[in-house]
Amino acid sequence: MDVRESISNQTDVALSLTKHVALTEAKDSNLVFSPSSIHVLLSLISAGSKGPTLDQLLSFLKSKSNDQLNAFASELVAVVFADGSPSGGPRLSVANGVWIDESLSLKNTFKQVVDNVYKAASNQVDFQTKAAEVSREVNMWAEKETNGLVKEVLPPGSVDNSTRLIFANALYFKGAWNETFDSSKTKDYDFHLLNGGSIKVPFMTSKKNQFVSAFDGFKVLGLPYKQGEDKRRFSMYFFLPDAKDGLPTLLEKMGSESKFLDHHLPSQRVEVGDFRIPRFKISFGSEVSKVLKGLGLVLPFSGEGGGLAEMVDSPVGKNLYVSSIFQKSFIEVNEEGTEAAAASAATVVLRSIVLSDKIDFVADHPFVFMIREDMTGLVMFTGHVLNPLAG
Repeated sequence: MDVRESISNQTDVALSLTKHVALTEAKDSNLVFSPSSIHVLLSLISAGSKGPTLDQLLSFLKSKSNDQLNAFASELVAVVFADGSPSGGPRLSVANGVWIDESLSLKNTFKQVVDNVYKAASNQVDFQTKAAEVSREVNMWAEKETNGLVKEVLPPGSVDNSTRLIFANALYFKGAWNETFDSSKTKDYDFHLLNGGSIKVPFMTSKKNQFVSAFDGFKVLGLPYKQGEDKRRFSMYFFLPDAKDGLPTLLEKMGSESKFLDHHLPSQRVEVGDFRIPRFKISFGSEVSKVLKGLGLVLPFSGEGGGLAEMVDSPVGKNLYVSSIFQKSFIEVNEEGTEAAAASAATVVLRSIVLSDKIDFVADHPFVFMIREDMTGLVMFTGHVLNPLAG
């Protein structure tokens, strides 16, 4: 399996998903979202699917087979998501969990994938008489695995006595900037909102050379995090449209152009003129299943087309379907660095331009951001800022 090709395909899926979440669920609010967390959940669901449902999942994830998805997942867990903090890099953790009704047991082949590939902890529970308790248990698990940042990945009422399985994924990242910002230089400036108004928000600044490139209609800034002793290189990227109201157009471009990131990331430091980015803190939750259905991934949610028959050792397997996929994410960006987390849960129920010498980068209007591991190209978090003060 070519990991780079798999990640390149995954990035196309990630940016398309981000575009649709941004333009539907978050068109009036700040957004933080983890496409890699959703990718893990869909891969896990795919491992228990068959027939047309499996075909549709593989097509959506741009993968040839479950074997390829599983190999990719193992590689991510081992390489990208390993904790870098012992050697001075970003603190990283990823966890997967499965909750299954006590009346059922996982099929042996599926259980091996759950245990060995996704390293998911399996829990037997009683959905039929204790659905609310199970929901609380999953929420407490997500809170613990995201260092307290994600409080309630499953909203009230999302688990009931028809639920038979829950899959959950939690991702946590905390990185310090390679060059921190001097907080005594942070000052308030105007940030222009999409409605034409403006507000005063704290902006961080620096006189140091930065990774910035200008493209047709937008600029991109890359801020590297402190690296550990391994080969991984984590960075945060800011995509700033030239036009104050240019965010929707930029999101459309990023989510529609194949291999967009291959051609639109800065590769060298340049001297900056005016340089300001706002501090911000965002928490965002959504039911991602709505967006997935809108993108044509419908069979896993319908119970038709072969369904999830490979998950459990029981004739009811053919009647299982995914009722919902929820994600809740959090990010904070300040002078020191970034803390970000996401938890996703699926409930399964019965039925470039040439630059002048100096370049300005003033993020004083809505922009897109992402956190990426640059050696592999994996996009871990994406989002947009419409109003830095709306936490």
